[in-house]
Amino acid sequence: MTAVSNIYPTAALRAADAAHHIHPFTDTKALNAEGSRIITHADGVWLTDSDGNRILDGMAGLWCVQIGHGRQEVADAVHRQMSELSYYNTFFKTTHPPAVALSEKLAELAPAHINRVFYCSSGSEANDTVFRMARFYWDQMGKPEKKAIIGRWNGYHGSTLAGTSLGGMKAMHGQGDLPVPGVHHIDQPYWFGEGGDMSPEDFGIQVARKLAEKIDEIGEDKIAAFIAEPIQGAGGVIIPPETYWPEIKKILAERDILLVVDEVICGFGRLGTWFGSDYYGLEPDLMPIAKGLTSGYLPMGGVLVSDRVAEGLIDKGGEFYHGYTYSGHPACAAAALANLEIMQREKLVDYVADDIGPYLQKRWTALGDHPLVGEARMKGLMGALELVPEKGNRSKKFANEGTVGTLCRDISFNNGMVMRAVRDSMIISPPLVLSHDEADQLVAIARKTLDDTYVELKRQGKV
Repeated sequence: MTAVSNIYPTAALRAADAAHHIHPFTDTKALNAEGSRIITHADGVWLTDSDGNRILDGMAGLWCVQIGHGRQEVADAVHRQMSELSYYNTFFKTTHPPAVALSEKLAELAPAHINRVFYCSSGSEANDTVFRMARFYWDQMGKPEKKAIIGRWNGYHGSTLAGTSLGGMKAMHGQGDLPVPGVHHIDQPYWFGEGGDMSPEDFGIQVARKLAEKIDEIGEDKIAAFIAEPIQGAGGVIIPPETYWPEIKKILAERDILLVVDEVICGFGRLGTWFGSDYYGLEPDLMPIAKGLTSGYLPMGGVLVSDRVAEGLIDKGGEFYHGYTYSGHPACAAAALANLEIMQREKLVDYVADDIGPYLQKRWTALGDHPLVGEARMKGLMGALELVPEKGNRSKKFANEGTVGTLCRDISFNNGMVMRAVRDSMIISPPLVLSHDEADQLVAIARKTLDDTYVELKRQGKV
């Protein structure tokens, strides 16, 4: 299709998209019948579609646009770098200045015991790297029998072969006979959905103890690592009870097993700390990163490597047979450096912790008074609304789980805001640069969306 400038023929674009483009996580037949939404512009926290509609980006793209859309400073940094060195690989005993500078910067921002990074292009690739790196580490340490990795049901670690296996999305496992052998799963810390009659505090300890039980079942001598997100993102912004992570830390402190904290969503300011590990006081051995690393301006990911793991990977010598064509891509590294410079200069991490985070949290959690909302929760700038048919009854759910969430999501788009549906929960993760006025607009649109959804559900006899 011939590109057009400053003219966006929606029907023609939809037709070409339907004819040639297979979308991720999509029933393509159903989408083609409906027609894709065509986003043409973005600035700050706002998107514009091909029909001129302005939409508040309540998901920061896909959990990633920390500094907001349209920052010319990042585009300029990429242009300068591409004009000087558009690409070279980091194989063959070679590096380049942007990769070196970014590695130094990440070591500065990471917890003190982490001083190295392995680059890739996405969070999925980062977790494929984790899968191989954890096993290679134990080989190097003379314990090749330590191969098993434990994840959590409903956790998400990407959609590659290893990423899907490490994650606990059963629908994804159903396509392709996954997970691969050697990956095991334990319950998630989802109090609202799975806590029964227990208090959040008691449930947090009980579900954390599932890790100890699984370790005893498999055998500590067979387990390489435990992998988890600080807060589950794609699983529905599952915020663990305050007792959960301290108990996990206690269990792992008594056992020789690597802790992998997946920071792809929680990293780079999302919780009001540089990393979710900082928020929860964790000391991970490996930290997959992506998304907020470049604010999504260019694709880049990596694995931050602790000094402990570096002993096996580096100090003992030997080649790690793993890498990607675009590992440490110079233009992507330039985008990351510009992004991190903006975040530091504008103190966005502190802004989330001390200003916009508390401001939005107060207004977001007030949505919990709506008759359709069973729980409104938020940490940093990650929030969820649990939609329920009977307020006050956590055990009762809507029939055909996900139908109500999808309805609410579509109404939200029509009302001018991106909210994502996970099951029958509505989740948000706006850019960190969100202003007070924009936060007020976000909550106002969310409340209108709840009202509109409630009216439709009453019409259908579902509430």
